[in-house]
Amino acid sequence: MSNKPDLELALIQTSLAWHDPAANRLHFEPLLQQARGADLVILPEMFSTGFSMESADLAEPEDGPTSLWLREQAQAIDAVICGSLIIQAADGSYRNRLLWARPDGSLAHYDKRHLFRMAGEHKHYSAGDQQVVLELNGWRVRPLICYDLRFPVWSRDAAGTDLLLYTANWPSARRQHWNRLLPARAIENLCYVAAVNRIGEDGKGHGYTGDSQVLDFQGEALLAAGDGDGVFRATLSSQALDTYRERFPAHLDADGFALQG
Repeated sequence: MSNKPDLELALIQTSLAWHDPAANRLHFEPLLQQARGADLVILPEMFSTGFSMESADLAEPEDGPTSLWLREQAQAIDAVICGSLIIQAADGSYRNRLLWARPDGSLAHYDKRHLFRMAGEHKHYSAGDQQVVLELNGWRVRPLICYDLRFPVWSRDAAGTDLLLYTANWPSARRQHWNRLLPARAIENLCYVAAVNRIGEDGKGHGYTGDSQVLDFQGEALLAAGDGDGVFRATLSSQALDTYRERFPAHLDADGFALQG
């Protein structure tokens, strides 16, 4: 049994200003203040712009204003803050990149692996090729982005992940898929799942109904935000997770496999 503390999460589900990073940063600041006391605060996918294919026009450099802002906010509320935005990487490629900003000012990141071809994302962004596991207070957290949810092999890591984290702009047209796939990922990986989606309508006229949620290792909801606007909290129990894994160690019978590029 581990002795890591419980993990306090704050999920921020809200609408986003289209193609306006400054307005979105201003909008999130009071919400982040409301999230004080959490260990980890999660923002939606492309939280500074909305889900846009205008990568060349909207991309920020790796040390751009939103990256700096995230680090400042993490320090101000003494919590890790994460969410994805449009980044031009050092090699010149455009990335849908989740940034993991720590209170000490350091940054980690995950680049979205599965690009949503139905919107042409694969034509405007380069895919990531690395799974990332991040440590927070002894918890092993694995960030993923939106369309990644549909690919269970990329999500699979029952032995090494305590919390799967999905940040998304998942449209209401496929709401049922979101609500069915998230419990499946929790159950098959014997871990917690936290998923943050946006609400409102984007500049393309696509509607979003939210459904941000936190699920336990049996796919049961600890938090269901519905279509609400604001900060939603949940506490993850380390003891409950360890006890369940000891009682039902299905991961010991998992099939071995190797990922290919």
